[in-house]
Amino acid sequence: MLLLILGVMAFRSSFADHYYVPSGSMENTLFSGDRVLVSKSAYGLRVPFIKVELLDGEAVERGDVVIFDSPRDGTRLIKRIVGVGGDRIDINAGHLWVGGESVAHGVGSTEVIGDKLVGINLDHGGGPDIALLLIPDGMLLAIGDHRGRSLDGRFFGLVAESEIYGKALGIYRRRDEGFVWRPL
Repeated sequence: MLLLILGVMAFRSSFADHYYVPSGSMENTLFSGDRVLVSKSAYGLRVPFIKVELLDGEAVERGDVVIFDSPRDGTRLIKRIVGVGGDRIDINAGHLWVGGESVAHGVGSTEVIGDKLVGINLDHGGGPDIALLLIPDGMLLAIGDHRGRSLDGRFFGLVAESEIYGKALGIYRRRDEGFVWRPL
């Protein structure tokens, strides 16, 4: 029985896990109470329980929804990556600009971040602005889709790519709908 428990814990530490969304900082993509499936091997395979990497995985891309610990206080967070090494980022009134070009899509509050169409929430304003931020190699800017209600990289700064625990793949349970599958 002990070996089974250790095996399950090692699997969750290295390959896949779930995440409970505690707040509305990612609305309209994720809502408080959602349960999300997370691939812990998407960005590389690590030794169970520690951050020693055995194999490289894919690079974190702009638009990915990721899990990491806040550099400010260690709280586990889920946010969208909007800037990767080499990007020049501006955020004005909640709207994102990469390399001097707007990522706004059509009318309303949607953006194309990486290859993903993202519905951002500006109901409570856009949060703090960022001007001419050049992202160093190996670093990431992570912010919430609910721009006016997200304690994110605009407050705690950049996140090292090596600190990303995993990539959120999809919602498997939504509070008011029960079990569903919605890829991210």
